[in-house]
Amino acid sequence: MASLQELNARDIQRPAVLIVEDEPLLRIHAADIVEEAGFIAIEANNADEAVRILENRNDIVLLFTDVQMPGSMDGLKLAHAVRNRWPPIKIVIVSGHLQVAKNDLPHDSRFFGKPFETTKMIAELRALIG
Repeated sequence: MASLQELNARDIQRPAVLIVEDEPLLRIHAADIVEEAGFIAIEANNADEAVRILENRNDIVLLFTDVQMPGSMDGLKLAHAVRNRWPPIKIVIVSGHLQVAKNDLPHDSRFFGKPFETTKMIAELRALIG
């Protein structure tokens, strides 16, 4: 059995993914996918909370956000803000209600409609993060 120190060392080496989803069950599902892909899942309920997390952490390598959510901005506006303020962060945008046109997406981001296939999402996360 691994010691707490060994577990913490493993977490330090794993990239962190920020999941922004206002629906708790969908957020939990997304976190499970991120962790199954081998990454640390950091969760936020809305864009405002996500920005606060990004301002206080420097280990986030990917933003995984839903489009529609309450708050000062939706997921698409959040994705553009992240691209402008934290350019190295990879971006995955998902929606079960909207189809987002490619020219509306931030540069070098990916869009997936919900429901998405778990194995395809895991493969995409691994490809984006490396």
